[in-house]
Amino acid sequence: MNKVPLTVAGVEKLRKELHRLKTVERPRIIQAIAEARAHGDLSENAEYHAAKEQQSFTEGRIADLEAKLSNAQIIDPLTVNANGKVVFGATLDLLDEDSQQEVTYQIVGDEEADISEGKISISSPIARALIGKETGELVEVRVPDGVRQYEILGIRYV
Repeated sequence: MNKVPLTVAGVEKLRKELHRLKTVERPRIIQAIAEARAHGDLSENAEYHAAKEQQSFTEGRIADLEAKLSNAQIIDPLTVNANGKVVFGATLDLLDEDSQQEVTYQIVGDEEADISEGKISISSPIARALIGKETGELVEVRVPDGVRQYEILGIRYV
């Protein structure tokens, strides 16, 4: 299996979710299944079927998280010798040349990407266009609605 690039914070977030699923969700679901079984006939027991479906989903997510964590390539932006270039884990201050709006993004792994938190995936068009660039450079990015230009105002490794 391929290595999954993750930041230190991303690994911690996945570990917390895995811990919650194993210590809170799994026991709760097992209890719900036991209670539903106590009601008798399982063929017409909606609570039982719902709990089993939830158990299946939870076990699948646990297996997915364990696989990602076992194949994680943890990259700490503080220890990367980037020489002022945009690299995985870097936090960027950008100016959208079209709207003149400043935005801040951190380039992270696919699993930890969340645009509402300003975290964009390494495989996104914006991140791919920015990798290897330096402060002050203008970068053209092909996005679904056309081409955008960004100026890199600053690069931080936090």
